[in-house]
Amino acid sequence: MATATAEKARTTVKPPKVKDQPLLIGGKWLDSVSGKTFPTTNPATGETICQVAEGDKADIDLAVKAARKAFESGPWPKMNASERGRLMNRLADLIEQNANELAALESLDNGKPIRDARAADLPLTIKCYRYYAGWADKIHGKTIPVEGNFFCYTRHEPLGVVGQIIPWNFPLLMQAWKWGPALTTGCTVVLKPAEQTPLTALRVAQLAQEAGYPDGVINVVPGYGPTAGAAVSSHKDIDKVAFTGEYLTGQLVMEAAAKSNLKRVSLELGGKSPNIIFADADLDSAIDGAYFGLFFNQGQCCCAGSRLFVEEKVYDQVVDKLVKRAQSQKVGDPFDQATTQGPQVSQEQCDRVMRYIDAGKKEGAKLLTGGKRIGDKGYFVEPTVFADVKDDMTIAKDEIFGPVMNVLKFKNVDEVIQRGNHTFYGLAAGVWTRDISKAHRLANGLRAGTVWINCYDVFDAAAPFGGFKMSGFGRELGEYALEMYTEVKTVYVNLG
Repeated sequence: MATATAEKARTTVKPPKVKDQPLLIGGKWLDSVSGKTFPTTNPATGETICQVAEGDKADIDLAVKAARKAFESGPWPKMNASERGRLMNRLADLIEQNANELAALESLDNGKPIRDARAADLPLTIKCYRYYAGWADKIHGKTIPVEGNFFCYTRHEPLGVVGQIIPWNFPLLMQAWKWGPALTTGCTVVLKPAEQTPLTALRVAQLAQEAGYPDGVINVVPGYGPTAGAAVSSHKDIDKVAFTGEYLTGQLVMEAAAKSNLKRVSLELGGKSPNIIFADADLDSAIDGAYFGLFFNQGQCCCAGSRLFVEEKVYDQVVDKLVKRAQSQKVGDPFDQATTQGPQVSQEQCDRVMRYIDAGKKEGAKLLTGGKRIGDKGYFVEPTVFADVKDDMTIAKDEIFGPVMNVLKFKNVDEVIQRGNHTFYGLAAGVWTRDISKAHRLANGLRAGTVWINCYDVFDAAAPFGGFKMSGFGRELGEYALEMYTEVKTVYVNLG
């Protein structure tokens, strides 16, 4: 018994203790105007971690005023572009120095395994900031040879005050995806983190202050969507709103933006991504990729390969191996370094996943493994695999956002392209084949913002990410994201 206890101590990280959290406005850490707070919950236990200041319209108003002041006066608009890059590199350094703390905080608030937070979330976050730090002094316009005796040039100027609303599935990474292009272009920010996971956003804001960002450039206002989020979308002095989340909320954001001041909008919304395995693929690699593409982060990925199409020749073989993989998943304490699947982020999300599992069973899909809650504490769901799924089933149409794999059978290329596109989403897709011509045909034919060939969930800060159709518009990451945060100004000079 003593040996087992010692072994557990070596493999389990101690969760951090967190004090109650204020919000950040104009460089000051404040209580909300209303004085209200809300609890943020540990999804592994259902217990309250701490209380967080609950921002609403009054707090968003103050944050926007602070951001507008910082954008128009003070050191920020006078700062050289190279200095903005230096600040962002300094922020990346501080995140790296505090990586273990941030990974633990992310696991505590979100429920993801600590091993995933360390191996994926933190490195990708740091690389994103460093990538955009390098862009700061390379954003420039062009000279244009126009007719007549004129000198004509363009300037790429910062858009202004931007409101950013991020989700709960990758809090650190989504913050970096939003802050990176906004801050490197010279915008100022009002960030509303998801109410389920505000803790790392507030900690990174502290590090941004330590890095030297001037007061008011960065403001963080936790709160709920219908209050704080709606206030961001409808604010008349916000120049652009960036939202990542589900499509129904995206529609509300766009409507509010249009009615307020026609502010610029970018939306990264949900997905029901086809992941397609052909019989000629390297099946071991394809099965590994399909499994990771669905079950990573408890299935809580907007680009999850949640419609797995398998060519009928190898269907039974692939399904059998996927079921064995699912049954070997270690579900449990996120702070146990052997855990491969943590809890869903909240009771609400857990209940949603269970409703979809019930719908799959009722509509005739074949449940091969999983399908139940685990334990009576926290929000754990068994890794679940359905076979014999049909295109018109609810689980094949709706974004489940949980550890529920749906396996569909197909016969040929034309069929699977048509069925792969038979969704109002268009975020991502995967193709597994050794036939390069077939791979490119699928890449061309599938209506999705990202297509992975013989891989899945590959991300790089330099490569753009975003969707077609109801998966939104605009791009995160890469040079393309800079377009979302700049205005192009044309200048004519009479040389006569």
